[in-house]
Amino acid sequence: MFQLVSSWYKNRFSDPHAVTLVFILLALSALFYFFADLLMPLLVAIVVAYLLERPVTLLSKYNIPRTAAVILVLAFSGLLTVLIIFGILPSVWQQVVTLSVELPDMLAKGQQYLMSLPQQYPDYVNAAQIQTFTDSIKVHLIGAGQDIVSQSFKSLVSLVALMIYVILVPLLIFFFLKDKSQLVAAATRFVPSNRRLATQVWLEMDRQIINYIRGKAIEIAIVGGVSYVAFSILGLAYGTLLAVLVGLSVLIPFIGAAIVTIPVLLVGLFQWGPNATFGYLVLVYAIIQALDGNLLVPLLFSEAVNLHPTAIIVAVLLFGGLWGFWGVFFAIPLATLVKAVLNAMSKRNEVKQDTLEATS
Repeated sequence: MFQLVSSWYKNRFSDPHAVTLVFILLALSALFYFFADLLMPLLVAIVVAYLLERPVTLLSKYNIPRTAAVILVLAFSGLLTVLIIFGILPSVWQQVVTLSVELPDMLAKGQQYLMSLPQQYPDYVNAAQIQTFTDSIKVHLIGAGQDIVSQSFKSLVSLVALMIYVILVPLLIFFFLKDKSQLVAAATRFVPSNRRLATQVWLEMDRQIINYIRGKAIEIAIVGGVSYVAFSILGLAYGTLLAVLVGLSVLIPFIGAAIVTIPVLLVGLFQWGPNATFGYLVLVYAIIQALDGNLLVPLLFSEAVNLHPTAIIVAVLLFGGLWGFWGVFFAIPLATLVKAVLNAMSKRNEVKQDTLEATS
């Protein structure tokens, strides 16, 4: 057994380039695991910088200085952000407040409907089961309400830190875009010279992360916009809030769509009951999800993500458990990183095997 492990170790890590790659991965993993909260503004700035790199590059092709291109792109992005904040968020917040006010009545109607089930289906449902179920829902809702209140107080305490982030993140984005080549060159000085495999993995990840982040932003906008139009045509209550939730649900592959389906269907059921309009809502929502999964995702991510659905689900569970929301958000890029590392190591072994066969 020891000889097998020793042989595997010598085969995999006799190459200094492989050792450098493993060292870099372990150092970055430890850094983000222990200091993720402190580095979060940096990570957010990197994500936004990746998102804005393409328009900056396009403007630079028209002989516009990179600094001027960065300022133009950031100005347009800031204007768009302000329009979103003052155009969408007030409506979303108003609908959240209205929903919180009407939620007790909705729960009461739901409880009345559930309590009528034992009379309609006495062989399958009894009153004790319904009572236990409703009590469990109330306990969970009370706990969720307490968590929201506690988080609100925490948000008030960290308001100063939030204002600092509002200042720091745009500055970081500006310098990441303006001095990208200088920053990359400076970072490589801290990496050992035996970095052929690390460079190979970086080049593959750099291309795929850009495509992934840009594709996710486009997917959120399209899915959220189409959902808003559909909900508005049907007259669904809290349409703006639900459309925003549907759009953001694409950040969590598979699981997000399943979770956001529950409030969409419950609101429609409480508003219309099990009638034809509710059936139209179910049909339209199913079409949106089907088009997203079978048309939009392949078009946007055909070159960025080539992972089996099982690998994506495992990545969401694993990295979400390690880093929470941000682990879920970066699950696919991190899974792609693992795949890129495995591909690089596999190619190294193939080259090594071919070299041995050629010399023998």
